Amino acid sequence: MLLDRIHQPSDLKSLDLAELERLAGEIREFLITTLSATGGHLAPNLGVVELTIALHYLFDSPNDKLIFDVGHQAYVHKLLTGRKARFPTLRKYKGLCGFVKRSESEHDVWEAGHSSTSLSAAMGMAVARDLQGKRHKVVAIIGDGALTGGMAFEALNHIGHEKKNLTVVLNDNEMSIAPNVGALHNYLTKVRSDKTYIKAKEEVETLLKKVPAIGGTLAAWAEKLKDSLKYLVMSGMLFEELGYTYFGPVDGHNLPLLLETFRQAEKVEGPVLVHVVTTKGKGYAPAEADSHTWHGLGAYKIESGQVVKSSGPPMYTEVFGKTLIELAEKDDRIVAVTPAMPGGSGLLKFADRFPNRMLDVGIAEQHAATLCGAVAMEGMKPVFAVYSTFLQRAYDQVVHDICRQNLNVVFAIDRAGFVGPDGETHHGVYDIAYLRHVPNIAVMMPKDENELRHMLYTAIRYDDGPIAVRYPRIQGEGVDWSDELRLVPFGTWETVREGDDAVALAVGPMVRVALEAAEALAAEGVSLRVVNARFLKPLDDTMLSFLAKEGLPIVTIEEGAAAGGFGSAVLEWLAANGAYGVPVRVMGVPDVFVEHGSIHEQRVEVGLTAERLAASVRALRPGKRGASAVKPLMTGTNT
Repeated sequence: MLLDRIHQPSDLKSLDLAELERLAGEIREFLITTLSATGGHLAPNLGVVELTIALHYLFDSPNDKLIFDVGHQAYVHKLLTGRKARFPTLRKYKGLCGFVKRSESEHDVWEAGHSSTSLSAAMGMAVARDLQGKRHKVVAIIGDGALTGGMAFEALNHIGHEKKNLTVVLNDNEMSIAPNVGALHNYLTKVRSDKTYIKAKEEVETLLKKVPAIGGTLAAWAEKLKDSLKYLVMSGMLFEELGYTYFGPVDGHNLPLLLETFRQAEKVEGPVLVHVVTTKGKGYAPAEADSHTWHGLGAYKIESGQVVKSSGPPMYTEVFGKTLIELAEKDDRIVAVTPAMPGGSGLLKFADRFPNRMLDVGIAEQHAATLCGAVAMEGMKPVFAVYSTFLQRAYDQVVHDICRQNLNVVFAIDRAGFVGPDGETHHGVYDIAYLRHVPNIAVMMPKDENELRHMLYTAIRYDDGPIAVRYPRIQGEGVDWSDELRLVPFGTWETVREGDDAVALAVGPMVRVALEAAEALAAEGVSLRVVNARFLKPLDDTMLSFLAKEGLPIVTIEEGAAAGGFGSAVLEWLAANGAYGVPVRVMGVPDVFVEHGSIHEQRVEVGLTAERLAASVRALRPGKRGASAVKPLMTGTNT
């Protein structure tokens, strides 16, 4: 196989065009076969095989900087930079990352799990290059979806203004190319890149302006005529007006055309935008037919294209989607809003049932948040369905536009906690800390899928300001969730297991962990009370007052950042109310980024397990406290 001979990008340069095209076929076959076992982002990578080969063939990585916007589309890049042997470990614990990872390779020059960052990074690298007097190339590869992000437009504007030498590759996998338009554009790109043509055009304009009396008018007329013709024949006028030399659209699966286009683009001074049209899922029929399903998935059967699904209870996301439909059937104020994640957020069926009450705003979380605020201001009930990690991108809008105005927006925060194979860029472990200190907002998390239903009902009925329901990326507990929807008493916790020796205040999935710890401790004669701390804000003042008087040791446990999280809130409450003698241990995610793997492995790594909880309880019991009694845990803080 040719692929076995490629250990670094320079190995490509010895191949002829026929061999490069053969290599593209081998890469597709390798990805289809390997990802059938590991899972991963198949369709996006099948769509960029020729594009990535062309970039590595013509540019000199890592001296030249190739910046991938959202690194999950960089599997081909990983293959061409010496990581083929590690692909069976893709997205597994301590294995190959599913995104670009700087610690993996010198060719990974920028990390991104959130979209729309590549253009800003490219501009920054171009600025640094020029200030240092270097001459290497900077290339940003961004998709048409990522280009909907506001940050991308900010960078486009700045790059066009500064006129830095860099290349933007727009990977457009939504548009088709009519043959006649494509041929015309290919011709025009060659003409525009020809230095003789550019020089001649400038000389003609200079000559016209020198004509006495009417020279300025002639030049202006010629310029208007030129612009009119460009508007008629060129789809890239937006980019031209922003200051780019536009090439395209170019067939992203035509290697000879790609190579020639990039060669022509390199002749131009200033920023260049190469518009490449690709087919998502190219080369594998099931992925081409349904690129949404095949965007990112688990294991599958190659021959049939059947996705291997796990059995058992439904995912929390599915329960959310079904419950929201149930609620919307009876309440026409409900409007669902998502930033380009209708499938991942469980809203596809909602969109089918209520097309006029479903808004997909694209990759634009800031816009989505402010839009929700305005929708609420007009008397509707917007439900902003968003991953915890992506809500981070709209923090200012949450604070300034929603909470400050106390608007009735419902935040349905999916992927709260660890997310497994997607790893550190996608974990939802910070939202408790960045939401709970903002005035007016209430925050809840259910212990199981049935409680999620009731929390959504409660959130829709809540009229005193913004309210968030956070839930994890896991299957439910398998409980019955067919009972009638009811209100969850606001600001209250519930005791799910009685105990007299210590108390575990557990959040969401950690309730199950605490119950397992209680079972283990019971065998030792230790009675652990387990409390479902379902409201993270406001806290249950009544129960905390009782616990403060009772004085039993308390362990808080949450699948979120320990710094500033739920446990911190409990400590603050106890300190504010003078309960300094209550022994407390906070268990949460420590001050580190936790890499990809299974959720179970991630919990074990940071100590969010029944075993570690039981150890914390033992350490806090009377006669067991003190620095010598227990090895400090990385997951929390002793008080």
